[in-house]
Amino acid sequence: MSAERAPFPWAMTMRFGLGVLGLSPADFWAMTPREIAAAMRAHERRIVTPPDPASFAALRAAFPDAAPTQGANGHD
Repeated sequence: MSAERAPFPWAMTMRFGLGVLGLSPADFWAMTPREIAAAMRAHERRIVTPPDPASFAALRAAFPDAAPTQGANGHD
């Protein structure tokens, strides 16, 4: 018995290549499946890796939360 493979996820791959990476159709179709997979892995790591504490502190210093504004009656 042979195990059936799932079909290749073309729609997801095209959304990633054309939409997320912003590749032209010619550049997308010139890539090999391994190149696309490597780009997906690199992008995934970039998204899920949180900033280190020093970088987070620098971001907080550069972009502090604004004090909430109050209306005339003392409420937002």
